[in-house]
Amino acid sequence: MTPQTFIAKWRNVELKERTASQSHFNDLCALLGVVDPISADREGEWFTFEKGASKTSGGEGWADVWRKECFAWEYKGPRKDLEKAFSQLLQYSVALENPPLLIVSDMDRIRIHTNWTNTVQEVHEFTLEDLTDAATRETLKRAFTDPESFKPNKTRQALTEETAREFAGLAQRLRDRGHDAGQVAHFINRLVFCMFAEDVTLLPDHLFTKMLKASDRNPASFATHAATLFRAMNEGGLVGFTQIDWFNGGLFDDDSALPLDADDIDSLLKAARRDWSQIDPSILGTLFERGLDPAKRSQLGAHYTDRDKIMMIVNPVIIAPLEREWADALARMTALIDSAPKRTKDRLLSPAERRKADKFFDDAAAIHNGFIERLVNFRVLDPACGSGNFLYVALRSLKDIEHRANLDAEALGLPRGFPRVGPECVLGIELNPYAAELARVSVWIGEIQWMRRNGFDAAKNPILRNLDTIECRDAVLAWVPAPPPTSPNSTSPRPPSRGPANPAEDSGAPDQVRGDEQGRVAMIPVRAEWPTADVVVGNPPFLGGKKILSELGKEYADNLRKAYAGQLPGFADLVCYWFSQSIRQMANGNLGTFGLVATNSIRGGKNREVLRTIPSVGTIFDAWSDEPWVVDGAAVRVSIVNVTGKLPVAVRLNGEIVAEVHPDLTAKSATTSNDITLASKLTANADIGFIGVQPSGPFSVSGDIARAWLLAPLNPNGLANGAVLAPYWNGMDITRRPRDVWIVDPLPDISENGFALFELPFQHVSEFVKPQRLASSVKKSAETWWQHWCPRPEMRKALAPYMRYIVTARVAKYRLFIWAPTTLLADCQAIAIARDDDTSFGILHSIFHELWSLRMGTFLGVGNDPRYTPSTTFETFPFPTGLTPNIPAADYADDPRAMAIATAAARLNELRENWLNPADLVVREPEVVPGYPDRILPRDEAAAVELKKRTLTNLYN
Repeated sequence: MTPQTFIAKWRNVELKERTASQSHFNDLCALLGVVDPISADREGEWFTFEKGASKTSGGEGWADVWRKECFAWEYKGPRKDLEKAFSQLLQYSVALENPPLLIVSDMDRIRIHTNWTNTVQEVHEFTLEDLTDAATRETLKRAFTDPESFKPNKTRQALTEETAREFAGLAQRLRDRGHDAGQVAHFINRLVFCMFAEDVTLLPDHLFTKMLKASDRNPASFATHAATLFRAMNEGGLVGFTQIDWFNGGLFDDDSALPLDADDIDSLLKAARRDWSQIDPSILGTLFERGLDPAKRSQLGAHYTDRDKIMMIVNPVIIAPLEREWADALARMTALIDSAPKRTKDRLLSPAERRKADKFFDDAAAIHNGFIERLVNFRVLDPACGSGNFLYVALRSLKDIEHRANLDAEALGLPRGFPRVGPECVLGIELNPYAAELARVSVWIGEIQWMRRNGFDAAKNPILRNLDTIECRDAVLAWVPAPPPTSPNSTSPRPPSRGPANPAEDSGAPDQVRGDEQGRVAMIPVRAEWPTADVVVGNPPFLGGKKILSELGKEYADNLRKAYAGQLPGFADLVCYWFSQSIRQMANGNLGTFGLVATNSIRGGKNREVLRTIPSVGTIFDAWSDEPWVVDGAAVRVSIVNVTGKLPVAVRLNGEIVAEVHPDLTAKSATTSNDITLASKLTANADIGFIGVQPSGPFSVSGDIARAWLLAPLNPNGLANGAVLAPYWNGMDITRRPRDVWIVDPLPDISENGFALFELPFQHVSEFVKPQRLASSVKKSAETWWQHWCPRPEMRKALAPYMRYIVTARVAKYRLFIWAPTTLLADCQAIAIARDDDTSFGILHSIFHELWSLRMGTFLGVGNDPRYTPSTTFETFPFPTGLTPNIPAADYADDPRAMAIATAAARLNELRENWLNPADLVVREPEVVPGYPDRILPRDEAAAVELKKRTLTNLYN
C-alpha cells in the first residue's frame, strides 16, 4: 500500500473505533512493510489484537493491539480524546508486561509515548499527512522492529540532579541574606511542589510560571503574588479569576513567602521550564537536603540510599511476602471461578446453576477484597526516614502490588478495582524538621506520580492529605517523668511500663534525672516509643560509638547509653539503637519484619551483641554481609540485615540459600557449622592485649623538637623532660615506616602543678592542647586538660616487667605484628600485647590466629580493611594448651613446640628486618640521650628514596 492510497482511504473516515481499528492497523502494517498480527502470530502469543480480554466474560481487551516487548496500542474514534486512551493503556501496562512504548491513535493521528522505568518520558506524534514522508514511516516502523531506539537519553535522576543544583543555589542566597534556615527550607519546598503541581495540571493554566513572569518585571511584587497563591492553596480559592483546588497538607498551612530579587526569579523561571512532572521523588529530598542543610549529614551520619540498596530491603521485607500472599489468594480465586457453572452457546444456566455461579464469584471477590484490605491496612515504618527515600519506594511497591491484584481479579471477571492504598500506609520518624517535611513532599509527589503513570486521577479535596504519620522527633531517646521519691526502706519503682516483657530488654531502669532550673520537674531518659507497624525499613545514621560523643555531645550520649543500659554495650555504633528498638518491637508483638542498613562493623565487636539477641524474637532470613557504599559523601562498607518474626520461606546470605545466618553475618553450612561468635573471652588471655593511649589533643611533637627537649637542662624538679616524653607509634608507623613522632606523656596520676614543673612540655600542652580541651563539652576533658583522655594505666602496668612488647595496627590490610621497645608508647590505632617471647610472637603470626582474627574482628572503611580488637580477636583466641599468655615464657622454654615456634618466629623477624633496613642502606645512631633505641637513618639521598618503598605493607604485597 502506498502512502497516497493509505491517506486517501482513511482521510475523513467517520467509522467508530470498534468498526475500523483492526482494518486501519492492518493497512498501516502494509504501508510500513511489516507483517500484520494474524499473519505473523496465529496463536496470538506475541503479536495480537485484543490483548488481555477477561478469561470468563469475554469483551474488550486491555489493548487493541499488542506486540511483545514493543508496544501496546489503543484506538479511539475520530477526534476523540487520546489522553483517555493513553490513561487506559497506563492502567493496564503492568498486565501487558510493561511494553516500552504505549501508542494511541485515531484515524488521523498516531501518538507514541515512551514507557521505560526511570527515564524522562517522551512523546512522538504523527498526523495522517506526515506519512507521505519516508523518514516518518521509517520512524514509525521502528516501533515494530527497534523500540529501543525510542529510549530517552536522560534519566529521571539526571533531571532531578540538575534542578536540585539550581535550588541549592537559591537556598544559599536566601540564607546569606539572614533568613532562618528552617524558613528557607519550608519556602523552597513550596516552590518545588508548585512547579511539580503546575506540570501535572493540579495548578491550572501554568499559573505558577505566569506569577514568576509577572514578578520578573517587578521583583518587589513576588512576595505578595506568592502569598496570594499560597493562601488559595491553603483552603482552596481564587487567584484572579482562576479557581485553585484545596492543597494544604501542612505544606501550605499559611501564606508566608520570602522576598526574591531579579536574579532569584530568573533562576526560578529557568527551573520552571523543566518538566517537573517527572522529577524522581526517591532522590529529590536527599539532593535538596544536601544543598539546604549541609550540616545534617555530618552531624547525624545520614547518607543517601541508592535505589539498589533500598530494594535489597524492600523486596524481601515487603514485596516478596505480599506477592506470595497474593499468589496464594489468586490460586484460590482461580479455583473457585474455574469450578463455577458456565453458560455455553448451546445451553443457558438454570436458576440453581446461576446461584451457584454467583456464590463462587462472590467467594472469589471476598478473597480479593480481603487481600486489598490487608494492603490498605499494611503499615511500613522508617524510623530514620530522612527525606523519605524508603517511604516513597515502599509506597510505590504497595501500590504496584494492589494494582496487579486488581488487574488479576479483573481478568477473572470480577469488578474493576480503584487504587485504595495511599500515603497513610507509610510511617516515619525524623529528628530534623526540614527532612521530615521533605519526606512528606517526596511521598506526596510519589503518590501523585504513581496515579498519573498508571492512568488514574490524583485525589482532590484536599490534594495533599495531612501526613501526621511522618513524625518529627527523636526515634531512639525520649524523656518521661521520674518516679516519685520513696522512703529509704522501699524499692524505687521503675519508670512507667513501655510494653510487655521483652526477652531482649534490660533488667534495670535508666537512672539519670534532669529537671528545670528550679528543679521542679524531674525527667529520666528512656527508649523512645515507635508506632505499631507490619514492617520497619530504613538506613539509620552512620556514627561510630566514639563519634556519638563528639557529634551529638556528652549529655545526649550519656542519656542515650543510660536509657539502653544492659541492652547495648556503652560504645556501640548509633545504628545499633535502631536494631535494638526493632528487636524490642518484634518481641512486644508490634512488628512482624524489619530490614536495616548498617555499616559492616555491625558484624563484630560490641556492635555484634545486638544481632546476638535476634534469635530470641526472630530469624535473620536475608542478609548481605559486606556491600560497597560508593554514593558521594559516604565511603564505607555496609551490611544489610533483614529479620522476620515468622517462619522464613528460605534463609539467604549474600543472595545464596543457607541453613542459618550467624550474628557475624556468616553462614552455617556443610563446612562451617559452628557459630564462633559464641566464643567467650578466655581467662588465660585477660589483661594482656590493650588498645594504646588516646590523647584527644595535639600532644605530639616532631622528633627534632623532642630531641631539643631531651637535651634541655633539668627541670626545677630535678628531672629531665624524658620523664614525660616518649616515641609514639600509630598504625601507619607499623605498616609503613616510623614517622619520628614523639608525644608529651604526662603520667596518669600527675597533677597540673606537678606537670607544670616540666617547663617545655607543659608550655606546649598549655598552648596547643588546653584551649581545645577547655572548649569541650565533656567535663572530664576540661578538668584534666593536661592529661591524655585515656592514658591506659593498666597497659603501662602490664608492660612494665618487659624490655619489649608486641604491637599490631588496629586496622590494616595484613595482620602483622612487630616488636616495640617499652620506651615507645602505642597510640589508640595500635594494639599493644604484653608478651616479650618469640613463642607468643610466632603464635600470633600463625595462620590459625590470622583466620581467627579475620572472622572475629570487623572491617573498616571503603578499603574494607580488617580491624583487630583485644576483646573479640585476642581475648577469645585459643592459644595452644601450655603456651597460653598467662604462663610465663620461662615455664615453657623447654617445650619442643615452643622452641620450634620461637625459632620460626625469630627467623621471620630477622628476615623482615633485613629487608626493611638492609645494612647497605641504613646507619644506626644512638639517640641523643641514653635509654632509647638507636635511630635508623638512610645512608644517603639515594638510600632514602629506596627506603621509602621498604614498608611491611609493600613486603606483604
